[in-house]
Amino acid sequence: MPAFAESFGTFSPTIHGLIVSSILLPAAFTSFFAGHLADKVGRLKAIMTGAAIFGVGAALEAGAVSLGMFIPGRALAGVGEGFFLSTVVVYICEICPPERRGPVASLVQLLTTLGIPTGYFICYGSVRIQSSYAWRLPFMLQAVLAVALACTCPFLPSSPRWLIDRGHPSQAGPAMDRLQLSLKQFQEELESAGPTRSVMDEPESQQSIKPLLRVFAQENRKQAFLGMFLMGAMQFSGIDAVLYYAPTVFQQAGLSSTESSFLASGITGIVIFVSTVPACFLSDKWGRRTSSLWGAATLAFCMILIGSLYASGSVHGNRGAARWVVIVTIYLFTISYSVTWSVGFKLYASEIQPPQTRATASSLAQSANWVCNFIVALITPIFLAYSSFGVYYLFGFSIVFTGLVCLVYMPESRGKSLQTIHREFDQSLHAKIIGAVRRRRTQCTEEKKEKKKNEAPTKRLESSDSEVSKSSCEEKEKKTSEAPSKRLESSDSEVSGVVE
Repeated sequence: MPAFAESFGTFSPTIHGLIVSSILLPAAFTSFFAGHLADKVGRLKAIMTGAAIFGVGAALEAGAVSLGMFIPGRALAGVGEGFFLSTVVVYICEICPPERRGPVASLVQLLTTLGIPTGYFICYGSVRIQSSYAWRLPFMLQAVLAVALACTCPFLPSSPRWLIDRGHPSQAGPAMDRLQLSLKQFQEELESAGPTRSVMDEPESQQSIKPLLRVFAQENRKQAFLGMFLMGAMQFSGIDAVLYYAPTVFQQAGLSSTESSFLASGITGIVIFVSTVPACFLSDKWGRRTSSLWGAATLAFCMILIGSLYASGSVHGNRGAARWVVIVTIYLFTISYSVTWSVGFKLYASEIQPPQTRATASSLAQSANWVCNFIVALITPIFLAYSSFGVYYLFGFSIVFTGLVCLVYMPESRGKSLQTIHREFDQSLHAKIIGAVRRRRTQCTEEKKEKKKNEAPTKRLESSDSEVSKSSCEEKEKKTSEAPSKRLESSDSEVSGVVE
């Protein structure tokens, strides 16, 4: 934005990238503690705290008079974002019945995608202001929206599942009435899940110092690692590389700078929003696993196709059909991502977590997303500068690997209650393979034991037979040795008789 450049000067691409991504690392860092905060003080208070901090950071950005004020404001906004963003999804998952959890929780992603074209058109309108308000106005609006969110939280009902887990069942009833949740259905979910250990049952020291250890306990770590992996894999699909560096990508395909800016900032945002609308309402019809596998297939195809076109030298800036194939494939990639992974992964990473660790595990997954986002934001321009196809192959084969992980490790969670989803991990392909291996190993062990048991009497019988045989041989030898002596004695007696 020209007005921003007039206020702070121009920057190299590296400095520009660091300024843009300075919000990501603070967000990733605070996400490690966001889950513990949400478990300790409640979902709504954690959201309110994060929104307030984000509002202060956005206000600092809006009022910045130097980079020394702008960058800390952006980092503070990242701290607030790290506290509230993952907790919002956890809160929505916990207050929704299973049959409506997918569409309702997907509204978070839908509104996020709505913010992309909205932010573009706000900046497109404010850029005409002939003062520093051209770039300050968008940050002012961010601050106002964040403070509005923080002020709204006290009027919302608390999560009934959090209240029960914290030992406040008497307060869960009124919250369920406000949410119009069925008490009978909620009790059935709890009973079907079996006995669960409340956080309040643990010693106070463990409540404060061991939330992360509880996430990686043996019964919880499969879900935690899978959630972190999927949220990180979202970034290594290349979606934010397309969004952040779309002008560069389109210029590389042969479009002018003006066309690139319009296509990247305007049409891309609109396409993402329009594609997300059906995904939100159909998320519980497709299923998480199905959409993830189909998404992996189409996304990998798009990235590998683009990389192959560049590697073969088919893309020319001013002629040929290959450049238009690249542009169309980029939009196909964007649509496919919005319909499948963008909605499914964020919801799945939260809903598969056990109740006692859901907030902490979801915040760790969001932290993994931001860390990978930061890495992608840094390496993409380097790849594009030195290789026209390398970055597409990197993203393409990362998607293939993610698809294989989903195939083996990802059980279906659609329509399942939050308390019973973790049981589905015992029915995943990976669990079946491991179970089959363990059963075969146990079977082999039992067969060996049985064989040893059967061999023991045989050995004893053989031993007794050998002893009998040995004794009979000894008797025969004895008889054989005694026979000549007896004959000799008989002959001696006969001789003596004759002499006499």
